[in-house]
Amino acid sequence: MAIKTYKPTTPSRRHMTVSAFEGIDKKAKPERSLLENLKKNAGRNSYGRITVRHRGGGNKKKYRVVDFKRDKFGKATVVNLQYDPNRSANIALIEYEDGERRYILAPVGLKAGHIIMTGPGSDILPGNALPISEIPVGTIIHNIELYPGKGAQLVRSAGVAAQLMAKENGMAQVRLPSGEMRYIRLECYATIGQVGNTDHENIQLGKAGRKRHMGWRPTVRGSVMNPNDHPHGGGEGKSPVGRPGPVTPWGKPAMGYKTRKGKNRTEKFIVKHRNAK
Repeated sequence: MAIKTYKPTTPSRRHMTVSAFEGIDKKAKPERSLLENLKKNAGRNSYGRITVRHRGGGNKKKYRVVDFKRDKFGKATVVNLQYDPNRSANIALIEYEDGERRYILAPVGLKAGHIIMTGPGSDILPGNALPISEIPVGTIIHNIELYPGKGAQLVRSAGVAAQLMAKENGMAQVRLPSGEMRYIRLECYATIGQVGNTDHENIQLGKAGRKRHMGWRPTVRGSVMNPNDHPHGGGEGKSPVGRPGPVTPWGKPAMGYKTRKGKNRTEKFIVKHRNAK
């Protein structure tokens, strides 16, 4: 997908880029049966306390219910491709033979009018979902389940893809986009192809306002705060941290400090860590 640039009519326009939305049906309205209201919490939990900083504001948007389970078998026709404000990837509206419509993540190469299949025996084509046990070794996949029937949890962002490396003893060895090699059960479903909107990572926001539209508030460095607001704050001029290593606002080590407690239960499924030397 191409990227659109602008003439530098203002300083912020000079470096601003946006997606050209090629292949996206700009006139199509979201499927009303697949829309849900999205409540804004501004990073607060049920007690009203901020648990995620720097969130708030942003444009109003509705949630598109995406079918991550792919539990309806059979053929479906791609009605159109649409923009989803809730994720980096684009979504495709598909219609099954009985008239039911669902949203799925749009992989590279999927277009309106294409026929996709779900379930055992499906062809190895972009957009088709089937058990990993039936996918050939070396295939590029995305939208991968961790637990059979729970729905896809891995490889769902724009432009990412995993590769099926091996199959043995009821487990598949998959190389994730981060470089991590991981075991996944063969009964889990995955979708063929690479997630679309591959140019998403190359888009330059250009101005702070676009970040605010997304619901992100400004992030302030601790070193410019007062000492009662952050451990790095205070001092005359630009002062050093003043303690052994940078810390969070609550005094916890911020770089290189391991926070995992004991042996993690998923550790046995990781063949190679993403940060392995």
